[in-house]
Amino acid sequence: MKILNPVQMITDDICFQTENQRRFRLRAAGIIIENKQILFAHNEKEPYYYSVGGAIKLGETAEEACIREVFEETGIHYEIDRLAFIHENFFKRDDGTLKGLDCHEINFYFLMKSRGTQVLNSHSSTLGIPEHMAWLPMNALDQYEAYPMFFRTKLKNIKTSGFEHIITRG
Repeated sequence: MKILNPVQMITDDICFQTENQRRFRLRAAGIIIENKQILFAHNEKEPYYYSVGGAIKLGETAEEACIREVFEETGIHYEIDRLAFIHENFFKRDDGTLKGLDCHEINFYFLMKSRGTQVLNSHSSTLGIPEHMAWLPMNALDQYEAYPMFFRTKLKNIKTSGFEHIITRG
């Protein structure tokens, strides 16, 4: 396997693309819930909402990456409550920046401690494209193209301890 685009050599992100259009990324994200709404990000290039988080950097723990990414995207110093999900995600997009790529992503989802407010200080961007934060109602997630999709059911009855391992092929 020849790696064509070793992103980690440029940014230290644990992410690479092979010559046969396969992409791998190791990611950490926060689950931020306030007033029965969950925080998602979106931008003009992607037709969907996505979890607040991003690539883990070489030498960085998943927890450190989550705290850093959540701060970069929200402008707020959230604290981690606990690891909630480990998600192995295999997918292919027909649109957006990942169009045509067979993607394999491993994501650590951390439940963040509530701050009691939805006020953010967000000025983030991804690949130079401004990101916008959106509070989506937890009981209406099925009305949005929001990833990961398992949030629709799993967050309604989230466990109070431990974590869940989820594999998605789609």
